[in-house]
Amino acid sequence: MILRIRSRDGTDRITVPDPASATVADLQRLIESHLTVPVPLQRISLDPALLLPTPSAAVPLLADPAAPLASLRLANGAFVYLAYPPDARSARPPPPRALSAAGSFGKKMTMDDLIARQIRVTRQENALCAAASFDRDAANAFQLYVAESLAFAAKRAGFLYGLVDAETKEVFVDFIYEPPQQGSEDVVHLMRDPDEEARVDAIAEGLGMRRVGLVFTQAVGRKASETGEYTVSNREVVQAAQLQAEGGIPEWVTAIVKLEVGDDGTGDVHFEAFQMSEICVKLVKDGVLETEIGDSDDPRLSKMRKEVMAGGKDTMEVDNDFFLVPVKISDHQGRGISIRWPNGEGPLSVGFPIENRGSPVGMSALRSHLDRTKHLTFVRRISDFHLLLKIATFLDVKADVPTLAACVKTQSRVPEGYQLLIESLASQG
Repeated sequence: MILRIRSRDGTDRITVPDPASATVADLQRLIESHLTVPVPLQRISLDPALLLPTPSAAVPLLADPAAPLASLRLANGAFVYLAYPPDARSARPPPPRALSAAGSFGKKMTMDDLIARQIRVTRQENALCAAASFDRDAANAFQLYVAESLAFAAKRAGFLYGLVDAETKEVFVDFIYEPPQQGSEDVVHLMRDPDEEARVDAIAEGLGMRRVGLVFTQAVGRKASETGEYTVSNREVVQAAQLQAEGGIPEWVTAIVKLEVGDDGTGDVHFEAFQMSEICVKLVKDGVLETEIGDSDDPRLSKMRKEVMAGGKDTMEVDNDFFLVPVKISDHQGRGISIRWPNGEGPLSVGFPIENRGSPVGMSALRSHLDRTKHLTFVRRISDFHLLLKIATFLDVKADVPTLAACVKTQSRVPEGYQLLIESLASQG
C-alpha cells in the first residue's frame, strides 16, 4: 500500500510492504528510514490541521505504536500528516524547487501555503483562440490523402499557416505544410528540415501570413485504453503542447482529423479544433510533464515527473482531457474577406503536387501545372503554396522568396526575371 506523507515541506510517498499486519510503529520506522525524521520527533495524524502553524491540542495523533494500520481504514494513496521540529530532517536531500518552502530552510507553512505551492491542474474554461476557420480546399487536400492513400491506417501531420484576426482572435488557416515525417498507428515522427521550413516561413511572410497551428490525424487502429475512451493520447498531448510552446502565439490552434465509423459501417471524416491549456504548456516548459512514454503506459493518461493536484487530489497521472480547450471550427472558400484580398478572393489554389508524400515532386509536375493553367495570368498560375515551395529551392530565401510571394498576395505582375526562371525550370521537366 502506498501512503502519501504530507508535511510542511511537501509530500512524500512511502510504500507499506504488508499493510494487513503493519502497525503505527512500523509506519514510523518507514518514515524515519525514507524521510530521515527520527521516530521520537515525529507527530503523525490523519487530520490536516496538524500542519497549521499552531495546531490545536485537540488534533488526534496516532500515538499508539501498537495500533494496527488496518484499524485506521487507510486506502491506497491515503494521506498521513507529519509534523516535526524545523531541524529534524536536516539530513534529507532538498525538496524539488517547484514544491519547496519559500524563505529560510524549514520555514513553517500553513495548509494554505502548502496548497498554494503545489502545481494545480484545472480545466481551462475558455480558449485564447475564439475560432478556427480552414480553407476548404487545403483541408480537403489533406484529409483526402489520409483517407485514400493512407486509409487512416497511419498518422499524418502538418503545420497550419494563415492569419490571426487581432480584434476577434479568430484564426484563418489558408494552407497546410506537410514536413518530412514517418507515421504509425500511434506516433507521427516529424523529421523537420530547417532549410525547408525557412522557405515555408519566407513564403508565408510574403503572403502576410505566419504559422498558426498544427493538424494531425488519428489512425483507426490506434492503441486502446483499458480505462475508457480518450480524445487524444498522451503522446499527442506531449507533441501538441511542445509545438504550441514553440509556436509563440496565444491563439495557436491544434486540429484533429479522424474517421468515425457509424453502425451501418460507413465512415465520416471529422475535423475538431482545440488548444492545449496554458497549464499544460507550462508543465512542458518546466519539465514536469513526462515526455518519455512507454508502450505499456495508458494512452488516456499523461504522466508527471512530480506530483500535481488534479481533480482535488495529488497524483502522478492526469487525464488528458484536463488539458484540452475546445475551439469552434468552421471553413471558408477562398476566404471571401475583401479587406484582406483583392476582389474578396483568396489567392491560393491547391492543384500542385504536395511535398513530402513519398514520391519526389519533379519539374515535370511544374511543366504540367503551367500547361494546364495557360488560360490564366502568370501570377494566377503560380498562386499555389506547394508550387511556390518547389520554386523557392532555386531562389534566395531572404529576398526573392518573399518578393515572389508578395506578388501572389497582391495578384500583381510577376517581374520578368522570375517568370523566365520559372519557365526555364518547367522546360527541364
